[in-house]
Amino acid sequence: MDDNRLIRFDWAAKRMLRDKANFGVLEGLVTVLLNEPIHIVELLESESNQDDPQDKFNRVDIKAKNSKGEIIIVEIQQTRELYYLERILYGVARTITEHIELGKEYDHVKKVYSINILYFDLGKGKDYLYHGTTTFRGVHTNDILEITTKDENALRMRTPEEIFPEYFLIRVNEFNAVAKTPLEEWLDYLKNAHIKEDTTAPGLQEARKKLQYLKMDSEERKAYQRQMENYMYQDSVFAAAHLDGWTEGKAQGVAAGLEEGMAKGRAEGMAKGRAEGRAEGRAEGIAQGKAEGRAEGIAQGKAEGIAEANLETARKLKAIGVDLEVIAKGTGLTVEEISKL
Repeated sequence: MDDNRLIRFDWAAKRMLRDKANFGVLEGLVTVLLNEPIHIVELLESESNQDDPQDKFNRVDIKAKNSKGEIIIVEIQQTRELYYLERILYGVARTITEHIELGKEYDHVKKVYSINILYFDLGKGKDYLYHGTTTFRGVHTNDILEITTKDENALRMRTPEEIFPEYFLIRVNEFNAVAKTPLEEWLDYLKNAHIKEDTTAPGLQEARKKLQYLKMDSEERKAYQRQMENYMYQDSVFAAAHLDGWTEGKAQGVAAGLEEGMAKGRAEGMAKGRAEGRAEGRAEGIAQGKAEGRAEGIAQGKAEGIAEANLETARKLKAIGVDLEVIAKGTGLTVEEISKL
């Protein structure tokens, strides 16, 4: 057992980071993302306070308030979820409405930061961190709109991004760099549960000291191990489903390709047969001076052309390992004829 083994962040967020003594870990992550010192003053009630792991198996939620009165939501999502962007939008909207009292002016609306730590592939993109804000930009002038507002009895100008929610999407699986910056060190911890001994990244030195596996009691370690096994099992289920889908898709593709190939072979064979049949029939008809000669030549050419096309199609399909019964059904040849090719 590695004496320095660290607890995964998702587990710590659900079980340990709710302790005020451990706020520094969460403060470090948010500080790195917002690029300014953040001080957490309290944790607010959220869905993740439920004790049954099946209630929120896929995610862990933290809802906190900083010293500015802003709300910070942290969600850890283990597996793919349909309409995920719509769900985080709903979560932010719900948070905003929960934290403004009925009858209050709209200046009491709280700024919300939505931090989403994702352990699944969400869309297409090469980066491991995406940041979304709201701005109002002039269509013709390209300038950014600023709003006059009254703050602490003084008028000041505020931009929409100071008021509207901000979103961070951390795509953990996309991180493959050597950790050099504080943000990269945090990604290294989120993905690999690894923290450098000499780290100076905000929150990580505290995490390294407090989030050690061996500091948990035996019951906590058992629960932690069960959760990790659940994650491994779930990953294997999704991997198996992905493989089944790939296999089925490949089989369908082969079948479609076979059908298309046979259809093309028939068409090419018939075209060739018709052309050769016309030529041979015309030549023979002219030579013999009889109409039946031309008809016989055309018919014979068609038959030979189709037969030649079917033989060529069967030969190619046999070469790539297609089942002889399948080839026989598609070409009209017998299995014995195909086996001799």
